[in-house]
Amino acid sequence: MDQKKQIKAFVLENYLFTDDESALADGDSLIRDGIVDSTGMLELIGHLEETYAIKVENAEMIPANFDSIDSIAAFVARKSPA
Repeated sequence: MDQKKQIKAFVLENYLFTDDESALADGDSLIRDGIVDSTGMLELIGHLEETYAIKVENAEMIPANFDSIDSIAAFVARKSPA
């Protein structure tokens, strides 16, 4: 399973309590749509750090990096070791 699918599966299971991929489009705003709150964002970041062996710096904890499945996947791809 590729990273984007893994990230989406985590968000669906932990925040929408479903495995129905049609419940969330990859570009949907997790913040604006109320899917993930500040506590949930910290949980999501912890999951990403553990799963992908990356370190998210405080300055990187901005909506532009974590507002959608697309933006999260792009962020993880940039942070992942080559």
